[in-house]
Amino acid sequence: MEEIKGIIEGCVRGEKRAQDALYKKYASLLYGICLRYAKNKMEAEDVLQEVFVKIYNNIHTYHNDGSFEGWLRRIAVNTSITQYRKNLKHAYQEDVDDLVKSKNDPIEVEDLEFTAEEMMLCINRLPAGYKTVFNLYVIEGFMHKEIADMLEIDVNTSKSQLSRAKTYLQRELAEISKIKTIG
Repeated sequence: MEEIKGIIEGCVRGEKRAQDALYKKYASLLYGICLRYAKNKMEAEDVLQEVFVKIYNNIHTYHNDGSFEGWLRRIAVNTSITQYRKNLKHAYQEDVDDLVKSKNDPIEVEDLEFTAEEMMLCINRLPAGYKTVFNLYVIEGFMHKEIADMLEIDVNTSKSQLSRAKTYLQRELAEISKIKTIG
């Protein structure tokens, strides 16, 4: 705890060594968050860079009133959402294309085990709108009202995006399941 406090104080003073220490300590955690919302690794890296710029510029506003890691995570999520909004018109175009795929009844995927890599692969294949709502609801734990406010969408849109994301994931996992049982 004292180490983090020292790093924070050094960052407030603009010390390069403290900024490097902060980056080394939290970059992988924050990159993982950015990756969940980004279209690809390159976009996630760009968002991560923006996250750290925001952290360094605003670290003086953190006053030990809550979890520092939680404060960092919030910046990463908000920055990722901002990037999502910038790409919003393209995201809905992708969602419409994939809507046809999700019209059928969901495929049941029972009693199967999937690796973390397989799950992440399927989540990363989700269209941007589905992926963003899925991550905010399932992984970050936000409620639909909060998601709707963040993304500037209707609550029912958030709910339908989540439902479609689940259907899409079921289909992707069913495909992986077929490959596993054949192989």
